Amino acid sequence: MEYVFTLKYQLADDDCDHEQIVERLFEAGCDDATVGVGQPGRIALAFRRESPDAWSAIHTALHDVKRAIASARLVEAGPDFVGLTDVADVAGVSRQNMRKLMLAHPSQFPLPVHEGNPTVWHLSDVLVWLANRGAYSISSDLIDVAKSTKQVNLAKEAREIEPKFNRQLLALVA
Repeated sequence: MEYVFTLKYQLADDDCDHEQIVERLFEAGCDDATVGVGQPGRIALAFRRESPDAWSAIHTALHDVKRAIASARLVEAGPDFVGLTDVADVAGVSRQNMRKLMLAHPSQFPLPVHEGNPTVWHLSDVLVWLANRGAYSISSDLIDVAKSTKQVNLAKEAREIEPKFNRQLLALVA
C-alpha cells in the first residue's frame, strides 16, 4: 500500500548545502520523497512510501531522514494540524457545511488543538468523527496516516514536558 505524508525539519546551521542534503537523503532511502527547501534552515519531505501500514511507512521515513541528517530536528509530521477548510476539502464538502456540522454538534465535534484565529484540529480526530457519522466516504488509509502523524507530533511535544510536571499534568488533562 502507498502512503502519502510530509515530514518537516529544522536544519542545523552548519548543514545548509541543500544539494548535499538531497544526495544524503537519497542514499539513506528517501528516494520516494520530493524535497522542498524553500525556507532557510528548513526542509520538507513529501513522501509517497510503499509499506504494509501507515505507521511503518512513517516510522521508516523518520529513521531514514535521521540517518541522512542526524542533526535535523522534526518540526511537524503531516497531515495532522488542519482548519475547517482543510477538513472540508478532504471530506468533499464545503467549509460552510463543516462549520454547520461543528455548530450543530458542539458536544460531539472533536475538540480543537488550538481555539482562535485560526482554530486548528488534529485531522484524524475529525476524520474519525465524520466516518462514524456514516454519511461521508473517508479513506481508511488517510485516517491511518493522520492517526500516525498525530502520534508522531504528540510524542515530539511530550518530550518537552518537564519530568516533575509529567505525572501531575497527565492526571489533570485526562
